[in-house]
Amino acid sequence: MTDKTQDWIDIAPLDAVPRLGARVVRREGRPDIAIFRTRDDRIFALEDRCPHRGGPLSQGIVHDCRVTCPLHNWVLELDTGRAVAPDEGTVRRFRVRVAKGVIQLARADLVDGNGAGETGCDAEAGLERCA
Repeated sequence: MTDKTQDWIDIAPLDAVPRLGARVVRREGRPDIAIFRTRDDRIFALEDRCPHRGGPLSQGIVHDCRVTCPLHNWVLELDTGRAVAPDEGTVRRFRVRVAKGVIQLARADLVDGNGAGETGCDAEAGLERCA
């Protein structure tokens, strides 16, 4: 994929996500996306659902490059979405970047294989950006 502006969707200013915190991008009819920020300002995006029992990862504790699920203390790697041993499981990752101080998600990660949302609408439909 090229780095064209239209290939990325603006979500929120970087400052909208606190260091060692998370915010949620709500998607109508699709799983929410948790946006995480590490102490050193790295940004990651995972489906907001723990692979263990579906806990909201966005409400977990961010530490180093990991998040701990608030329900049963599963720890997941933010860069891979994989659970840390002895636990097993993976959560979907989304490509994310910061451009000119704005968090952006890759449009292609938010749409189906035909380039349209599940309802055939634009990829931005149904997104509730971080405030």
